[in-house]
Amino acid sequence: MQPERPPYFNIDPDSASEDLGAGTQTADFASLAEACARGRQDLASRGLEEHGQKTLRLFSTWEITRYLIPVAQGHFRRVLKQNPALPQGRSETEGGAKWFTLDEVLKLRAFFGAEGSKAKEYLPYRPEDLPAKIVAVANFKGGVGKTSTCVHLAMSAALDGYKVLVIDLDSQGSMTSIFGGKVADEWQTAFPLLARHYATHLQESNQARLDRGEAPIPIDDTLGEALKLTAGDLIQTTHWPNIDMIGAQLNLYWAEFQIPVWRMQARSWKLWDALTDVLQADKVLDQYDVIFIDTPPALGYLTINGLAASDILLVPLGASFLEFDSTGRFFDMLHSTFQSIEDGENLAARALGRPEMAFEWDAVRAVITRYDGAQQSELAGLMQAYLGRTLSPHRQDYTALIGQAGEQVAGIYEADYRDFNRETYARGRETFDETYAALKRLLVGAWRREEQRRAALEPAE
Repeated sequence: MQPERPPYFNIDPDSASEDLGAGTQTADFASLAEACARGRQDLASRGLEEHGQKTLRLFSTWEITRYLIPVAQGHFRRVLKQNPALPQGRSETEGGAKWFTLDEVLKLRAFFGAEGSKAKEYLPYRPEDLPAKIVAVANFKGGVGKTSTCVHLAMSAALDGYKVLVIDLDSQGSMTSIFGGKVADEWQTAFPLLARHYATHLQESNQARLDRGEAPIPIDDTLGEALKLTAGDLIQTTHWPNIDMIGAQLNLYWAEFQIPVWRMQARSWKLWDALTDVLQADKVLDQYDVIFIDTPPALGYLTINGLAASDILLVPLGASFLEFDSTGRFFDMLHSTFQSIEDGENLAARALGRPEMAFEWDAVRAVITRYDGAQQSELAGLMQAYLGRTLSPHRQDYTALIGQAGEQVAGIYEADYRDFNRETYARGRETFDETYAALKRLLVGAWRREEQRRAALEPAE
């Protein structure tokens, strides 16, 4: 018996020519884009209400007492019975399990935080008089789980009780889609914030030009419109009661072309500080606990702004040679980029007798995603040996829960555990719960260090 030949042998040229079809022209890309848009809308519509808005599922008593509020189910029920003014939940059947909205869970958490045992962490650690922490998720290699990691960490923080803002700097807008965002054009993205920062700088430098008797640089319509907008005009609510968002869409990519033009017009403009300065000026850091930034899979101007604004940088990567190699090159580019900025700024600072500047992050951590312990443990161990503490020892497993959530344009925390057996659900949650626990440890440690530094500077009474 002859062995079956591979499919690339004996391809008939005439048949292949017929299958080839007509050639593709530039206009055909528009048709393909339209088809993808229709399909994307169809996929995104899953889980939407009739009026077109995404809704967040309900949470059962079992889920609340296991994952959200550290209290026994029996005590939880007694507290509700003793306090009828608290949310009481609803049952799908008479005498069935009680289900609650996340907004109701947050109210219950606040009640337990005020009235419950002080030995339990009902409310997450958060110094009131310190600004929000900004977490950027970045890697210039696509397909490493960057957006998925950013989304799930944002959801984890929200379930933990933090007030969260997500900023999508990736013009693909994947995170925006997951959170049900509606973004018509670049004027509903972070673009006008960067434009406003440049326009403000231009106003100041134009005054200096006038003082020297020089002609000012015109402020065009784009910059004039940007000067009218604040971050509050761009932030939109999501179907999560404690997650807000500045979304993204394809036109945001225009910033990558516009920013260098502005930089050429005004060399003194510190473009890398644009997002940082605007978030501070608009008091955004006082309104939220944690801000997550999803960056494009490239080290462009948008990514530089996201990284410069962040306190914590997370770099997802797979346990493969190519992704390890690519991530090493990403770190090399980060060094070159930010060292170049520091060198240029400090050369001028030394000449003028001003303090030198230096970028600094509370922490930088790499996180292995889509991990298969049966096949990748040896390589992951090797990566750990080389990267040391920079590589999180927790590896994010790929499970059925994660796969299904991706197909439904949702996060795993939006999945109803009744669609799985308990073991599958618990295992799927566990990998992201551990990833979040590692991040929360960084957040808590950074806030605590700032508290200690401030206390050390305060005069003794």
